Amino acid sequence: MAQEVAVLKYGGGGDWYGNPTSLPNLVAFCNANIETRINEKVETVEAGSTDIFQYPFVHMTGHGNVYFSDDDAINLRNYLLSGGFLHIDDNYGLKPYITEELKKIFPDKELTELPSSHPIFSTAFPFPNGLPKIHEHDGKRPQAFGIFVDNRLVLLFTYECDLGDGWESPEVHNDPENVREKALKMGANIVKYAFEN
Repeated sequence: MAQEVAVLKYGGGGDWYGNPTSLPNLVAFCNANIETRINEKVETVEAGSTDIFQYPFVHMTGHGNVYFSDDDAINLRNYLLSGGFLHIDDNYGLKPYITEELKKIFPDKELTELPSSHPIFSTAFPFPNGLPKIHEHDGKRPQAFGIFVDNRLVLLFTYECDLGDGWESPEVHNDPENVREKALKMGANIVKYAFEN
């Protein structure tokens, strides 16, 4: 697969378009730091589109409602089973909706919390304690959940962390540079893992 990434557009009225500077900034960071050659023009791909198969890494974010039609769910399932990788970053409030919708894609699978020893936390930069905390919302610990198919992590759901906010341009959230760097490094780990596994 080519080194390409895209943002997932989904139904339900949630703000799939949130954090517009996030993925372009992460792409630039990856190209500068982990020897990727990702197209810096980040595309949008719809959940039900066959175009999704062009992208080994697809990023999804939002705050609110998510809805996958039956066709969306079948397409996403086929994408993930054929080697694709979906990163879902809860921008705050996404969890109850996405948890339900994932049952349409993998009715026989549950989100499983990843231990800090999982390779995704050390592919390029070490995170010995697992997912870093980027933004405080409810003061809960950050958690990384996954869906596995034949021991391959095909979907990563990052919760109570808000990596995407940390990837945004500095003036958007006024995050300290060390916080943005942690977010970008963890993002680079996810991209590298998605491309290599």
